[in-house]
Amino acid sequence: MTSGTEGQQVPPARLRLPIERLDAVLFDVHVMLRDGSVAGHGRAEDLTAFPDAMRLTRRLRDLGLSTAVVAPGRHGREQVAAAGLDGLVVDVDNEESTGLDVHPAPDRLLQAAGMLGVHPARIAIFATTVAGVQAACRAGFGLVAGLDRKGAGVGELRRHGADEVLSGLDGVTLDENAARHRWWQTRQTTEASVGYAAWLLDYTGVDPEGEGIRETLCTIGNGYLATRGAAPETTAGPVHYPGTYCAGVFNRLRSLLHGHVHEDESLVNLPNWLALQWGIDEDRWVEPGGPATRDHRQSLDLRAGVLHRRYRHIDGDGRATTVVSRMLVSMAEPHLAALQATFVPENWSGVLHLSSAIDGQVANRQVAEYAPLAAHHLDADGQGSDDPAGLWLRVRTSQSQVAIGVATRTRVMVPGAPGTAQRHVSMATARPAETYVVPVRQGQPVRVEKTAGFYTSRDRTSSEPAMAARQAVTRAASFDELLTAHVHAWRRLWERSHVEMRTNSGPPPLALNLHTFHLLASTAAPPADLDAGVGARGLHGEGYRGHIFWDEVFVHRVLVLHLPEASRALLLYRWRRLDAARLAAAEVGCKGAMFPWQSGSDGRDETPTELFNTRTNRWMPDHSSLQRHVGLAIAYSVWQYYQATGDRDFLRTYGAELILEIARFFGDLARENPATGRYEISGVMGPDEFHDGYPDTDTPGLSNNAYTNVMTVWLLHRALEVIDLLACHDGTDPAEALGVGAEELARWRDVTTRMYVPFHGQQFISQFDGYADLREFDIAGYTARYGNIGRLDLILAAEGDSPNRYQIGKQADVLMLLYLLSAEELRDLLAGLGYQWPRQALPRTVEYYVKRVSHGSTLCRVVYAWVQARTDRAASWRFFTEALSADVSDTQGGTTREGIHLGAMAGTLDLAERGYLGLEIRHDALWLNPQLPQEMASLHTLLTYRGHQLHLTVTQHDLTLTASPCNVQPVTVRVAGHRAMSIGSGQSVTVAPAPRTSGARD
Repeated sequence: MTSGTEGQQVPPARLRLPIERLDAVLFDVHVMLRDGSVAGHGRAEDLTAFPDAMRLTRRLRDLGLSTAVVAPGRHGREQVAAAGLDGLVVDVDNEESTGLDVHPAPDRLLQAAGMLGVHPARIAIFATTVAGVQAACRAGFGLVAGLDRKGAGVGELRRHGADEVLSGLDGVTLDENAARHRWWQTRQTTEASVGYAAWLLDYTGVDPEGEGIRETLCTIGNGYLATRGAAPETTAGPVHYPGTYCAGVFNRLRSLLHGHVHEDESLVNLPNWLALQWGIDEDRWVEPGGPATRDHRQSLDLRAGVLHRRYRHIDGDGRATTVVSRMLVSMAEPHLAALQATFVPENWSGVLHLSSAIDGQVANRQVAEYAPLAAHHLDADGQGSDDPAGLWLRVRTSQSQVAIGVATRTRVMVPGAPGTAQRHVSMATARPAETYVVPVRQGQPVRVEKTAGFYTSRDRTSSEPAMAARQAVTRAASFDELLTAHVHAWRRLWERSHVEMRTNSGPPPLALNLHTFHLLASTAAPPADLDAGVGARGLHGEGYRGHIFWDEVFVHRVLVLHLPEASRALLLYRWRRLDAARLAAAEVGCKGAMFPWQSGSDGRDETPTELFNTRTNRWMPDHSSLQRHVGLAIAYSVWQYYQATGDRDFLRTYGAELILEIARFFGDLARENPATGRYEISGVMGPDEFHDGYPDTDTPGLSNNAYTNVMTVWLLHRALEVIDLLACHDGTDPAEALGVGAEELARWRDVTTRMYVPFHGQQFISQFDGYADLREFDIAGYTARYGNIGRLDLILAAEGDSPNRYQIGKQADVLMLLYLLSAEELRDLLAGLGYQWPRQALPRTVEYYVKRVSHGSTLCRVVYAWVQARTDRAASWRFFTEALSADVSDTQGGTTREGIHLGAMAGTLDLAERGYLGLEIRHDALWLNPQLPQEMASLHTLLTYRGHQLHLTVTQHDLTLTASPCNVQPVTVRVAGHRAMSIGSGQSVTVAPAPRTSGARD
């Protein structure tokens, strides 16, 4: 579609087909067969196909795209088959026709797309008539190409929605290099469409109850910026919430609630760039929903990172309008987002009213629990318009004083009628807007392209955010060009990150692909100096106020093997807050660095000290800040990054300081008990948030949480190893640089041999001292009474009781040790402390704790699937499939509306790779001990390990590891049951996995 002008009437000689974002190409039958053959009156034996059409279909199929001819009518197949096209025909249901002279309506074309198993947005269609072009445009096809072999109707085809018009199909160019990068392609036939459903999150109809969840799961982002998947026409309210968030933009507000002063720091909901309203009657704007909305479909294309929407609106006067839109947040240009919307008046002519705005009158109002609290974070700080089609707004956060500049460029394009849209600008405070009055004719589309730029004062490359945003949208290419670059960027990410799981039964791979998509959308594109962490809810909503928790340990375990540069950037967020962590440690009388349970902008502890229980309408203390183990997770992630990359420069410059300062804190936290001669840690909480103290005591905290104690020993071993490693290779002494003396180092070594770990019963590792003395809990009875008992702490508080009295957990605690460490590592650590923990004790411990959990955290099922992968394979697969559906099915009861659970999403990927492949990175080697579930036929992934790109494919019968060509030194690989091997550039090896075992992974 041209931008407001009919353009040259002679069809161009060439058209580049964007096969990188296509799965199929459809041809109107008139494109394929000679004109005299399609009148419906000739003999079947006289029907012939155009040679250029046949050549193009062969080329497309050779490159792996599906191709088909749309043949309407009951006799379509017979007549087209006579021309030798039988294998290409897609019949559409049009019983009224007896020949080829009827052109498919939009629903018939959508039927054809459905028969191919491909979303219309990933299909290009070639049509010869105005009716065919109109139908394709209304159906929302990704590319609509007109074909006018005689050159007589070029203008009409363009006016009715053709993106381009050709005079012949030999002018179609194909990028064979792009075709080689179709990494998802499975077969080079029409059957290549098999599996496309695994890349499309698809919703039909409008569901007021579920729109919030849909908007979260359809969020699009790039790690710097993200926009929820709300329709452009909607506003924030009980049903919809169009939020946009930028990594690291926080603000602090105070509220008076129930006599308590609350101070909370939140990730800020930024001005809504998406606002685009339309209507036939002035000031009567349309919002999708209700009986006037028909055929609504919302689809997230995971491969391309594009959100598609199509619906029809029929007003009270019977005027029907088709609306087709697609939206992206650029992965190629992280400061840009773009929307393209096409409006087709089906049966009316008149005036279309459009309103495009930047809505800065927004607040953080998504989470119902926060509703009574202050929510307005933004102050207006300037706004204006740029001719001919620009708006800009500058706002500033009220406390943190972060300046945010937003600019938009809106183009209204009416093919064949340039300059007919009348623009009017209005300047309400913090809401600059422009309205357009557009004369329209029946059947002729109007296309709107809205491009937005975002900059903040936190960006080091801009001196003034609003000006930077204005310049960005001025320079920005067209939507189609932005889309092409965006798709290329996503393709590069998917090539590095895709985990291909093939199952014999059970869940489709859609959920795993969706989890990968949201992990990438939350972490992938920001510059290394952005200085932002990754929130537990991604950039998808306002749950947990956007804070950063220990959940990042699950994220790093995936990133270090696929996008280590993203892991490095996130670890630098922690390093830059070391001083705040040192101050926190000093305040509790310890050396080193104590990182907070909830972190935001500057590294102080954002964990609330009290919680308002809506079941009792009372405040209750919140001791979550005692979860000191967040520091252990940070140190673990640093070491994982080093083991995956061998990046000694990072270790020397940043990583060693993080590991050593955290080690100082935990080494100091451990105090010797003279009575036992063992070191103990008191006054902490473990990963299980249900237990924050002992029954009938007002003193919070637990003694000797096993997870904390054991991981402290692991950390001190790694700290000593780092000191030796850097001294040996670089001649540097990080301990000396940080003032860690010989006496402190000697104490660390002592702790690694004399730390106390509690046990009870049949050599069960106790969650903490005294755990075995707690009562058993009636899980079945409470589940029958309350259904979901995930927040059992609130349920029991309303009954005057507490989980502190019971052997019941919210999530995995002891079993987290088996998630982060192999069974061999755990046994070695315990043996070094003088505890002999036999192999048979491990499955008993797993069974013991699996029965004592409420699954109040989405992370729990990931860990439980992991620890049962070798002991109870059926249970492991069940937990895995439940973890995959946690957000899609909103198993936590409404929390997905407030943002994804990023740790759990990353955890499912980690489980598929490390868990079922038995993959570990330790001792400068890649370890593999695969045992796939019976339900899984194969698993393929591409690992980035120490500079190598390693293709790993595992089936039930063999393991194949192939290294891409490179100039990096070979790496050591250890496959269970085989000798250690070295693999280097271009080498490949295939071996049989070790026999199945019933024990845990070693």
